[in-house]
Amino acid sequence: MESYLNGVIKQFEYYKSLGDKTFKQLTLDEIQWQSNEDSNSVSIIIKHMVGNMLSRWTNFLTEDGEKEWRNRDDEFIDSFNSKEELVAAWENGWHCLFKAIKPLKTEDLERIIYIRHGGHTVTEAINRQLAHYAYHIGQIVFLGKLLKGEKWMSLSIPKGDSINYNKDKFNKEKGKRHFTDDL
Repeated sequence: MESYLNGVIKQFEYYKSLGDKTFKQLTLDEIQWQSNEDSNSVSIIIKHMVGNMLSRWTNFLTEDGEKEWRNRDDEFIDSFNSKEELVAAWENGWHCLFKAIKPLKTEDLERIIYIRHGGHTVTEAINRQLAHYAYHIGQIVFLGKLLKGEKWMSLSIPKGDSINYNKDKFNKEKGKRHFTDDL
């Protein structure tokens, strides 16, 4: 289970890095672009993720993950005035998450915590949030790629480069490593 904790921290770091790399490619106008009034911009998705992170990970072992102070509906109204403000909020959410999970020990993983009074083991809660954040970061990356078009800098294996990528991987000795170690 120690490898689970190390691996899940690396997964969260990986997904955060995809968001970071996307924001660097976008202007504030692009970050705030919405295809229509009911759609979410990158900015709104970030605001929602940050609200979720702060609610879920603040005192997560001892308090319900849906905090009374959270205003989830407000998360879907863009209120960022600058890219710097948005990135600072993003960093604050991730800081809260890592502060909560990095000190965990194997014996913590079967503890029961609550989200909206629904009991989860710590492992289930971590998996729930990892999937939730991956879902939203996929949306962020997709919107970034859509907005940048041909100017988009790939965050994974660029089209047409799979053979070279695999050749590089297969030229290395077999060994236990996390897929993010080479990124």
